[in-house]
Amino acid sequence: MHEKNIVEDVIGDFVDNFAETVQKKKNVSFFEQEDTVSSRFNRLFGREKPIHHVLGGGKSADVLLWRNKKISASFLMGATAIWVLFEWINFHFLSLVCYGLLLGMIAQFVWCNASGFLNRSRSRVPRLVLPKDFFADVGVTIGTEVNRGLLFLQDLACKGNLKQFLMAAIGLWAAAIIGSCCNFLTVLYIGFVGAHTMPVLYERYEDEVDGFVDSLLMKFHSHYKKLDTGFLSRFPSGKFGLKKHD
Repeated sequence: MHEKNIVEDVIGDFVDNFAETVQKKKNVSFFEQEDTVSSRFNRLFGREKPIHHVLGGGKSADVLLWRNKKISASFLMGATAIWVLFEWINFHFLSLVCYGLLLGMIAQFVWCNASGFLNRSRSRVPRLVLPKDFFADVGVTIGTEVNRGLLFLQDLACKGNLKQFLMAAIGLWAAAIIGSCCNFLTVLYIGFVGAHTMPVLYERYEDEVDGFVDSLLMKFHSHYKKLDTGFLSRFPSGKFGLKKHD
């Protein structure tokens, strides 16, 4: 019953905190909010640099933050078209590749022979050639990220931080539930859309999001202390390597 009450308190505080944030946004003017909120709240995840720098800077960050709306919209429309082809129309990948190669061959054939019909000198047809190191670089990048993720999960399992271990387990369980509801392509598409919408929305409403998340984390931290005192402290500390802090 004690743990159930804590969960109910967390949900209630979440709703109250969201309502308070919306109410403060209505009552405070724009100029007062810009001065007070940015000085009172910490940045999300302890961030000290601009969101453009956090995303890596350069052209990739420009695309995610919609610095060039035409390019960002083109990426989003292309991903949507691919998702619609495979998910709604049930188009197959092999068919798409073959049709693409066929269209490319037809275009090059017309380009090469059109000059002869028009009594002009034959123009040079552009050739598509991938760099030699392209696939090697892609493989190395994917392998590095996979090894980093595996190392992170193994560190959580071996070093015995119970809080981080439970958070990772809940995250994997939630991902498994999402994966059972939709296929891998849909999950990738949702992630792609989120990557092209959430950063720009966060940049626009940065102070409001930082303030809300900071106060929400403080609420969760206080409830975690209650849960740790009433339930988690019953486990032997040596088994999980937990250290008690006053």
